[in-house]
Amino acid sequence: MRDVSLAKSEYIPSEKTIVKIQNLHDDKELFRYCALPEILKYVECFTGPNIMAMHAMLINKPPDTGKKTSRHPMHQDLHYFPFRPSNLIVCAWTAMEHIDRNNGCLAVLPGTHKLPLKPHDYPQWEGGVNTMYHGIQDYAQDHARVHLVMEKGDTVFFHPLLIHGSGRNQTQGFRKVISCHFVSADCHYIDVKGTCQENIEKEVVETARKFYGDANSTVLKDFLMSRAQLVKGERTNL
Repeated sequence: MRDVSLAKSEYIPSEKTIVKIQNLHDDKELFRYCALPEILKYVECFTGPNIMAMHAMLINKPPDTGKKTSRHPMHQDLHYFPFRPSNLIVCAWTAMEHIDRNNGCLAVLPGTHKLPLKPHDYPQWEGGVNTMYHGIQDYAQDHARVHLVMEKGDTVFFHPLLIHGSGRNQTQGFRKVISCHFVSADCHYIDVKGTCQENIEKEVVETARKFYGDANSTVLKDFLMSRAQLVKGERTNL
């Protein structure tokens, strides 16, 4: 994924426009993160013994161009996931270098993991918004916010309903993080038609068709299932 304010610039090398590398299961070295015993021993506390790695990525927040596109709006990760129950899903988010408010650390709203999934859509930002950076439209702006200052190797684990986001990167360097969403193999897929997740499903399907042809949502679900990787225990539902 490329930053919207950098992607079409002819003056910036293409590798410096990259915001995220996804589908880490395609890279043996990067995917090792998802099977680290140091990570899985905590993941198991949330998912139980049968653990699937569903979505892994390296986040490369670039120096902001002044348009504030390096921000990530406040959101709940469950918005992107068509599987349940949410209490058997957890994100591991590991700093690859020092992270603070200057380079865009995580901002979280403690206790919001107890809320239901809220409607998401693109925020109305003047400088533009990166692809699929949906945000919550109606969260309480006065809710206490905590900024997570982290050192290289620090890892935070959080629930998919926790409201979180990150500010812009005001430094000249890239802010790198590696993360993975883990789920219990006992989870199951749901149909998001008619729910607040229908908008992201449509966008994912449209994007996937650009790469994989005229695929319907059933074919894409089968594709997603084939990409999920068992990292510990036995594969059951997923």
